[in-house]
Amino acid sequence: MRRFFAGAAISGAITALALVVLRRRLGRLRVRRGLAALGLAARGGARYAASAPKLFAAAGENRERLRHDLALQTAEDVAATLGTMKGVLMKIGQMASYVDDGLSPAVRRTLARLQDSVPPMSPELAARVIEEELGMPPERAFASWDPEPIAAASIGQVHRAITLDGRAVAVKVQYPGIAETIAADLGNVALLRRMLRITAPAQDVDALLAELRDRVLEELDYRKEADNQRLMAAYFDGHPTIGIPGIVGELSTRRMVTSDLSDGSRFAELAGWSQQERDLAGETIYRFVFRSLYEVHAFNGDPHPGNYLFHGGGRVTFLDFGLVKHFTLAELQPLMQMARNLCVEQDPEAFRRSMEVAGFLRPNAPLSTETIVEHMAVFYDTIREPGRLTMTGDYASAVVRRFFDVRSPVAEYASIPRSYVILQRINLGLFAVLGELSATANWRAIAEEIWPFVQGPASTPMGEAEAAWRASRPATVPWENSGLAAQ
Repeated sequence: MRRFFAGAAISGAITALALVVLRRRLGRLRVRRGLAALGLAARGGARYAASAPKLFAAAGENRERLRHDLALQTAEDVAATLGTMKGVLMKIGQMASYVDDGLSPAVRRTLARLQDSVPPMSPELAARVIEEELGMPPERAFASWDPEPIAAASIGQVHRAITLDGRAVAVKVQYPGIAETIAADLGNVALLRRMLRITAPAQDVDALLAELRDRVLEELDYRKEADNQRLMAAYFDGHPTIGIPGIVGELSTRRMVTSDLSDGSRFAELAGWSQQERDLAGETIYRFVFRSLYEVHAFNGDPHPGNYLFHGGGRVTFLDFGLVKHFTLAELQPLMQMARNLCVEQDPEAFRRSMEVAGFLRPNAPLSTETIVEHMAVFYDTIREPGRLTMTGDYASAVVRRFFDVRSPVAEYASIPRSYVILQRINLGLFAVLGELSATANWRAIAEEIWPFVQGPASTPMGEAEAAWRASRPATVPWENSGLAAQ
């Protein structure tokens, strides 16, 4: 018994020592990462400061050219620094690459490298992760293994492989040490709070940080990503234009996830296709987002261009299900009620009440309902009235400006409840993607197909194909019990 307690004491001391070492290591890492982010800002500021005399002396086109060159260099620095840092801060860079309407096209293209191109880890490191997860090197776990990655993301990179039973797969391998990197990022609460107050001044920053922490920590566990992908793949199985790769369960663990290999064209290539093809791709993305939300009760919170593969005819493969937010029906009901009251019933007072119930607006705020509707209308502009509309970059920018507009009288009384923080990526991501495509459709008619409280008829050939697909499968959501089913 004495030996037991002695051993327990030694074990406890070793554990305590390990925790101290880990805390010190995380502390140093947190400082390094904070300094890297601050250094990034300082380098950008130094460039502008050093060039201020030139900017002042330059005039007209020369000034604009010099300003453009400086911005491009700073964007290069962002891509290089955040790409190397990976983790949470790189995700902020990813968001900026397709949200910030103040960036020039050249700068946005440079930042867009963060969407699907970041510095890879060495083949040896990737192989080590595979061996730690599966108990054998990749050359034994797979019939064929490509040591060179085909894609990279914020916390992992993707390799081609052939399974022992001949299945072509994509294997996403998590960067070793990324969990500590994420912990350091999330530990930089003060830095993140400052950054988020700049990028999202109208939001409850503490709620945003809490939601970001939960979602990012979930993303570190690839088993959750595999579960999310299985859920989506099962629901959209057989869909005429939406494809989701199947998961290989026996080759998916906490730090690796294996799914069917998909090929297709990237977003940059789609930009060179005909407008008709871009319209069809936009319609599919729109249907995927809102079918997922209203019928699967889940939203894939990473609607950025790096997560799509395009095949023509509107067919799109959707990738990366690490950042998925699941909703209860009770959480979705206020959102649907808001859309119903404003767009279908055209009842501004009921719309205001539904905003208060959802927690977006403080009850009895000293504002006219007209002011509230005017502030919120931009988020519903594409679906308030029927008719074909083009999603433009200007519209996406207007949505972003309104979202971040702290000068509006509504901003003082409005907030985003924690449950809906990730959902705002529809406003900040989906519309930006569709705006990049200049996608045109009768968005209201498509919305009516999807809204549970309307359930309108098919409005496009894709809608007809989707209706046939839905008719061939059993209903999955009991909307008749939600109080919002079509009357």
